[in-house]
Amino acid sequence: MDGLLLIDKPSGPTSHDIAAGLRRDLGRARTGHFGTLDPLATGLLIVAVGHATRLNQFYAGRDKSYRTTARLGFATDTYDAEGTPTGTPSGSFPSRAAIEIALDAFRGEIDQVPPPYSAKKYGGTPLYRRARAGSPVTPLPVRIAVHELRLTGYEPPELDLEIRCSTGTYIRSLVHDLGAAIGCGAHVAALRRTAIGEFRVARALAWPVSSGLAADLGSLAAWIPLAELLPEWMRADLDEAGARAIRDGQSVASDRVAAGSGNPDIPASGIEREALVRVFGPDGGLVALARRSPDSGLLAPFLVFPAA
Repeated sequence: MDGLLLIDKPSGPTSHDIAAGLRRDLGRARTGHFGTLDPLATGLLIVAVGHATRLNQFYAGRDKSYRTTARLGFATDTYDAEGTPTGTPSGSFPSRAAIEIALDAFRGEIDQVPPPYSAKKYGGTPLYRRARAGSPVTPLPVRIAVHELRLTGYEPPELDLEIRCSTGTYIRSLVHDLGAAIGCGAHVAALRRTAIGEFRVARALAWPVSSGLAADLGSLAAWIPLAELLPEWMRADLDEAGARAIRDGQSVASDRVAAGSGNPDIPASGIEREALVRVFGPDGGLVALARRSPDSGLLAPFLVFPAA
């Protein structure tokens, strides 16, 4: 029982709540989520089970897609509907054309300041803890990329946006900054994550899950077993002796190396994709992740999975 489970998170529970619930339901101590969603937010949450928790570094950098409804007229201290209004409320709203013009400044690579109530750390302490203690700080801006930003609806005081952006982007900050740019203030009224990399919320399992989840896991579209993860990487199949050697940390040769899917939308996480290889044993189980030498062709493991 090692792999990723796609969950459609409702508004209310935290990402930690859901991971903890699945840890209990599945009976697996090693269970954690890839990419936090605010309690207010809904949508796709990736939960890793068992040895798949070790793959977070390869999924953390994937683009994310959202749909959000912004409420114009005032900002809040949390940048969403759960916060306290700040400033003087405005009943004057810009035209759709003015909003479209303002959105141009938020497309492409931009610098963004995280919300004061967020898990982003400052001096080792999450910003939300400092804010709740009455000593909020303004962190340095972070470089992000907004690949797509579309205005899909506008009925004042609400407007709807669809966004595809780099990891590390705060939609609450984007909406807050947009409200400042158009002069009437704004905050997130609703937020839904629709995709993380190649995974879509349409494939996800609604929360809460059934009590018999563990027995049904293998038949669910929302479940991706360990052996099916990272399909964009090359694949090498080893015999029993080769699998044993690579589990012992040795570099091995293999003539049975097949190309991966080569999905250009998935980053290589700082390693040249051509050198990344998933190594499988004769039983079809994932043995290790390795780098392939361009000169010798040897597979050098850097993450090894224990035998079943």
